[in-house]
Amino acid sequence: MVSPSSKKAGSDAEAKPKASKTTAKKAATPKTTEAGGEAKPKPAAAKKAPAKSKKIAPAAEPLTPVADPAPTPPVPVPVSPEEPMVTDVSDEEHDDPGVIRMKPPIIVKELALKLGLKPFQVVHELMEMNIFATLNQQIDEESATKVCTAKGFKFELERRKEGQGVHKKIEEVIVPPIAPEDKDDKQAPVRPPVITFMGHVDHGKTSLLDAIRKTKVAAGEAGGITQHIGAYSIERDGKRITFLDTPGHEAFTAMRARGTSVTDIVVIVVAADDGLMPTTMEAIQHAKAALATNPNHFAIMVAINKIDLPGANIDRVKGQLQEQGLAPEDWGGTTICCPVSATKGTGIKELLESLYLQSEMLELKAETTCSAHGVVIESQIDVGRGANATVIVQHGTLEIGDSFICGPYWGKVKSLISDTGAIIKSAGPSTPARVMGFNGAPSPGEEFVVMPNEREARQLAEERSESGRMDKLTTARPVTLENLFDSIADGQKKVLNLILKTDVQGSLEAIVEALKKIPSDKVDVNFVLTSIGPISVNDVLLAKASQAVIIGFGTKVDNAAAGATKREGVQIKLYSIIYELIDQVKEAMAGLLDPELRESSIGKAVVKKVFDLSKFPVAGCLVESGRIVRTGRARVLRKNQAVYDGAIQTLKRFQDDASEVRTGMECGIRLGNFNEYLEGDIIECYILEKVPQLL
Repeated sequence: MVSPSSKKAGSDAEAKPKASKTTAKKAATPKTTEAGGEAKPKPAAAKKAPAKSKKIAPAAEPLTPVADPAPTPPVPVPVSPEEPMVTDVSDEEHDDPGVIRMKPPIIVKELALKLGLKPFQVVHELMEMNIFATLNQQIDEESATKVCTAKGFKFELERRKEGQGVHKKIEEVIVPPIAPEDKDDKQAPVRPPVITFMGHVDHGKTSLLDAIRKTKVAAGEAGGITQHIGAYSIERDGKRITFLDTPGHEAFTAMRARGTSVTDIVVIVVAADDGLMPTTMEAIQHAKAALATNPNHFAIMVAINKIDLPGANIDRVKGQLQEQGLAPEDWGGTTICCPVSATKGTGIKELLESLYLQSEMLELKAETTCSAHGVVIESQIDVGRGANATVIVQHGTLEIGDSFICGPYWGKVKSLISDTGAIIKSAGPSTPARVMGFNGAPSPGEEFVVMPNEREARQLAEERSESGRMDKLTTARPVTLENLFDSIADGQKKVLNLILKTDVQGSLEAIVEALKKIPSDKVDVNFVLTSIGPISVNDVLLAKASQAVIIGFGTKVDNAAAGATKREGVQIKLYSIIYELIDQVKEAMAGLLDPELRESSIGKAVVKKVFDLSKFPVAGCLVESGRIVRTGRARVLRKNQAVYDGAIQTLKRFQDDASEVRTGMECGIRLGNFNEYLEGDIIECYILEKVPQLL
């Protein structure tokens, strides 16, 4: 029987030559030596150190099977899932303990772990190199190499092979889908018209809309009309019409300011007993502006209301319309005029028939299979519903679940509510619907576009929001009469846009004629709007859209318009004397032109003696006439020929610097880079003046 000490000595002696062998051979040793003569010390050694076998068991399990007697290859280094592509050469190199290899980015904390140091020790090494980095901060390869060299290691940066685990982020430019040009497509289905009623608030516009509602109810249509969403539809004889209810025409002006044309037909409502009022003429101006931008798919109609009143005069109203360029059909023009009475229901049927006929003549069509495009009519934030907006679809079909973008806002359609308050699944062209799911309340007139997915909608909205913030930081100053010259210094604008408001029609005509007679071949005056009455918020919005200056003569500014003026950055100039107004406009027109530079001679000096100093010569002069100023320019005349023209560098009186030297006084003059002075030269001093050009 062998003693325990001899067993231990035998096992130690046997373990030394086998220390360099793999773990797999160690595990196989008891089986191979049980039959041999050396089997006796092995069981004792195995029983004495059971804990060691437990420690190496996890590492030995995934290795080469025990039954394989062949020599096993080196143990492979475990590969993380994030780095699936590692070459065999790098595996062998990882066995070198003197080399530290890391994949970018190089983080201070990870580098300390590789070096076997505390993180603060690596931070200390970096501080000695004047590099101040935190534990989670990234450092460059050069700094990591210096740290490893200081600790006795060699640093190597592992670089992935092309296409191995590296995913380059491709910069993706996202643009909203373009609305199809389907109005002239004969195969596109016909869409209902969108009609806007405009005019003076006292001329029965609201009562006329109420009469149309009664027509819808009398026709047996189910459901009521929700007025607060701003748009609704009626159906008659299988045909549908969408009406846009805009109190006044603030919404219509805002749409025009954003370049949106959602309305197909504008109905100007005029009272037969009052005729055309200032608000009515203003509405006509806006309708004409929309007609000029889209003459083939836009129409203007007139509804002459209150024909049942005793003082009604339809012919007088038609005469006023003809003066505004809207000649009635029965007078040989093209404007449809429908006499109606909202209170008695007279002419309502004929008005609807005329609207159907006009829409058929416009040939309004829209594609229904493309991505939905629309325009926001109004928006609000409701408690419990969040931000929502009333949208009129222009192209395509809007469905629940669609991702969309609207200005700087985006969202996903959670619910669609029709004009009757019913929940609908989709909305086609010319259909008003309230859309739920906005992440913010958009402005009226914003374009509503359905995007392919929610990710693109969110990304594009964030880009627009960031662009809007940058635009606010770089927004140019508003156009005013005083800074017009600065705003068009680049020569891009040669037209002065004006909005003229007066107290009476006679003054308006006189001022327009006077301004048109201003002689100018270089600058034109463009009247964006000319009307009578006080300056309103609509005028401010129109001036903002057209970059115009508002001029008021004998009129006042509404309280709401005064607040909008500060908010929109529009200038309003009020006058009470016509000549002062005309002179101010002339100055503004002249300010559009670049000024001319003119020379003005202010003095002459003759060179009496030339003093050659160590660095440069100086001309000793006597001022013969005028004065010589330090800030002026000088021209050297020799035998009536100019030999130099430039700035005056030095002007001295004895040993002191002088700002100017007058007639009969001596001075020393040194010009810019001119050194060839001769006695008898004439030095002429002049200044350059900016003179405004004449019209």
